Amino acid sequence: MLRGPVLVATEREDATADLIITELNRRRVPVLRYDPGRDFPGSVRISAHMGSDGWEGTLAFGKRRASLAEVRSLYHRRPSGYAASDDSQTARFAAAENRRGLGGVLGSLPNCLYLSHPLAIARAEYKPFQLAVAAREGFRVPATLITNCPSEARSFIRRQRSIYKPLHAGAYQVDGEAAGVWAAEVLPEEIDDSVRNSAHLFQELVQKTHDVRAIAIGSRIFAARIQASEGVLDWRSDYRNLSYSAIACPDDVASGIHRFLAEFGLSFGAFDFAVTADGTWWFLECNPNGQWAWLEYSAGLPLTQAIADVLENGKVGE
Repeated sequence: MLRGPVLVATEREDATADLIITELNRRRVPVLRYDPGRDFPGSVRISAHMGSDGWEGTLAFGKRRASLAEVRSLYHRRPSGYAASDDSQTARFAAAENRRGLGGVLGSLPNCLYLSHPLAIARAEYKPFQLAVAAREGFRVPATLITNCPSEARSFIRRQRSIYKPLHAGAYQVDGEAAGVWAAEVLPEEIDDSVRNSAHLFQELVQKTHDVRAIAIGSRIFAARIQASEGVLDWRSDYRNLSYSAIACPDDVASGIHRFLAEFGLSFGAFDFAVTADGTWWFLECNPNGQWAWLEYSAGLPLTQAIADVLENGKVGE
């Protein structure tokens, strides 16, 4: 087993990463935390050269140093992007070089376990790709339309009760305040020519009794039943009234999750399912870098320990 450090790439204020680092410190596992988009090149220094087995050299942040060849794992949490310091051509060029230089080296360490690899996360963030893989792996997937054509949208919605939800949970503001864009039922008469302005995802409304978030960590899966108020379509809009309980993940769903992760090369995934009265788990989406910490307390799931186990061992195991 490698005795080198665990790298944690995340933004400076990240309470979820703090849980993992605290647990690794308790286990006396060395950790180097950094935010590549903000700390490099100012406070972070890298010196990498090609050895017989790949990159060798050091990564340093303050007084902490890591041997690149001995890094046991990298936890890619919520790092800032490589932003240009200003709008000049030189600054834009430097930001691109930083992303490809530091990001390229840290994404190709010779003995490192990635939870998960940044390129795998980026690939898995495309919902159309997710839905295609989920259907291929045997999940029940609601009827879905992606279009910028108003007539196609109306025709789809007339065939069954339908929802609209965004293809990406990006930053959105209303009157200067951060806001969420929740999944919501949509009616044919609400469709107008503004649909032409972007791609839209419309999906069959699943008549669910509850939701499930299944957290896959390496080879282990932890599932929590999420019960929202009656009639709530998107449980995220009903946080104050939610109740949680740990549940078992059916064997066929667990097998599909493992195949899904393998298809994308992921070591982690936060899967959302809608469960109907007959017990069918309908695949909604997978967030390849989704939130999980609140379920540790709300549903009593040992998620911090499970993630720390993988990062400490430097491999995906039981």
